[in-house]
Amino acid sequence: MTALKQSFIMLRPDKQWNNPVMFVVEIGAILTLLYVIQAAFGASSSAVSIGYFVALDIWLFLTVLFANFATAIAEERGKAQAETLRKTRMATPAFRRRADRKIEKVSSIDLRPGDEVVVQEGQIIPGDGEVIEGVAVVNEAAITGESAPVIREAGGDRSGVTGGTTVLSDRIVVRVSAGPGESFLDKMIALVEGARRQRTPNEIALTLVLTAFTLIFMIVVVPLWPMALNAEQYMTSYLGL
Repeated sequence: MTALKQSFIMLRPDKQWNNPVMFVVEIGAILTLLYVIQAAFGASSSAVSIGYFVALDIWLFLTVLFANFATAIAEERGKAQAETLRKTRMATPAFRRRADRKIEKVSSIDLRPGDEVVVQEGQIIPGDGEVIEGVAVVNEAAITGESAPVIREAGGDRSGVTGGTTVLSDRIVVRVSAGPGESFLDKMIALVEGARRQRTPNEIALTLVLTAFTLIFMIVVVPLWPMALNAEQYMTSYLGL
């Protein structure tokens, strides 16, 4: 329902302006609607012609609505993904090791760079950091999309870990390197919420082609109406002679 509501909100001209093709289609639908209203109160228009333009107007509006609905669904999915990531970030507990080697349970959002956290089998790594003790098998599918688990161990080039990943076996101690709002998970949330999806080269090329065809179509079709009016006046004058 939210996507359907958003598809109607996106009918606003200031939002449709970013899509030239749909913007022209919406203008055509509005002009057709005005013509239908004018023809409905005119005596010279037949019911058949009015019905044709009504059907044409409905199809034009449905075309714009379907395009807006597809865009709204994509935006809603992005918002839902960001909300899921945010909940994961806030609900993840952290077992911080104090200077006296005792463990205290805190929220992951309370961690600061330099804090040491203990992560055991089945637990989620609460923040970005570096393994300083132990070795473990880590599932990074939630962040990187890689289904195969990876090994993270202290020392070497395989010591870096990312918040939001899950330890599948053993136990490690991680020194946090990123503060609140600076972790990879936070950057993903900001990217999903604030950034627009970049179009692929094929989409850009297709948009340019459709825009060019639309411009050519408008140049050819728009002058037909005043030409038809002038022709009608000319024929009336000729027959009057």
